[in-house]
Amino acid sequence: MSPRALARRLLEAIGAPVMALALEVGQLFVFGGRILYWLFRRPYRWRLLLQQMEFIGFGSAFIVFLAGFFTGMVFAFQSLFAFRRFGAEDLVGPTTTISIARELAPVISSLMVAGRAGSSMATEIGTMKVTEQIDAMATMAVSPIQYLAVPRVVAAILVMPCLTMLFDCAGFAGSLIVSTTREFLDTGIFLEQTYYMLDPPDFAEGLIKSTVFGLIIAWVGCFKGFVTTGGARGVGLAATRAVVIGSVSVLIVDYFLTELINPLLYGYLRFQA
Repeated sequence: MSPRALARRLLEAIGAPVMALALEVGQLFVFGGRILYWLFRRPYRWRLLLQQMEFIGFGSAFIVFLAGFFTGMVFAFQSLFAFRRFGAEDLVGPTTTISIARELAPVISSLMVAGRAGSSMATEIGTMKVTEQIDAMATMAVSPIQYLAVPRVVAAILVMPCLTMLFDCAGFAGSLIVSTTREFLDTGIFLEQTYYMLDPPDFAEGLIKSTVFGLIIAWVGCFKGFVTTGGARGVGLAATRAVVIGSVSVLIVDYFLTELINPLLYGYLRFQA
């Protein structure tokens, strides 16, 4: 094989995945633009929106509560183990609660919802795609984007902050129980230090992040459903990819949101001071 042919094959091998990724990202943003286009157009399907809010929000509440409760318990236990080396057990309450409110609650809640609701969106819409139900819907002058994607995206945006607040409460309860019953930290000190150290921006950051994460999860889940091909195997792959891409996107976007939101929050605190 000549050096030129070898170099061409090497470039093709490297460029093919990059081109495929660029194509999929482009399709994803085009799909997002179509969702935005149909978002404010009639008819408004309130019943579908409420059904999706019930499925994503109420259906995920129990697993989010469990995740928050045990996350708070283990985080408080590990924090006490570390702070006792420096005689700073009083900081366990605010440290645990701030960490949960800012980072753990929105991120872990979103990962739970991505695994449960994101995969379900991709599976349900993907099944409709491979069985040509979406094509039939289009022939009846019903927009599949408006009927299937818009209610799911809006519902995820609305319920994710609620699930994050549930995680906050469960995590605080778990950390309080471990700190006061197992590690015998004074309850009054725990509550007083937590109340003294917490600020509204600590919760605002988590709620803003969870709203964006809800958009990402539903956006990716619906997109993978709409581009499903290959029958039953394709539906399974779409569900798997929706969970993987949605979860990884949440973790990546979390960093950039932190970089963006923190200066605004610190500015608020300086203004209040």
